[in-house]
Amino acid sequence: MTPPHSDQGFVRMPDAEFEAILTRAAEEGAKRALADVGLDGDEAALDIRDLRSLVDCIRLVRRTAMQTAVRMITTGVMLALLAGIAIKLKIFGGSP
Repeated sequence: MTPPHSDQGFVRMPDAEFEAILTRAAEEGAKRALADVGLDGDEAALDIRDLRSLVDCIRLVRRTAMQTAVRMITTGVMLALLAGIAIKLKIFGGSP
């Protein structure tokens, strides 16, 4: 039995059958992609959770590093201002 053809020579198939073929192809492609990066098998879910946890930790470290840098810069500026005020007011017994 040959599948029905349109007048332009294309093969016609029911929408449900086409959707089933697309779904099966997408699942096979996803499985192949996961296998290519080594995320197939029984431990795949655990590996993905570990990767997400690692990414979250990297984001936390980056955010903490930025906060620390901003605090150090702010402290340095404040110390420089205080030193300038102390010198201007001759608090440390500057020359007369």
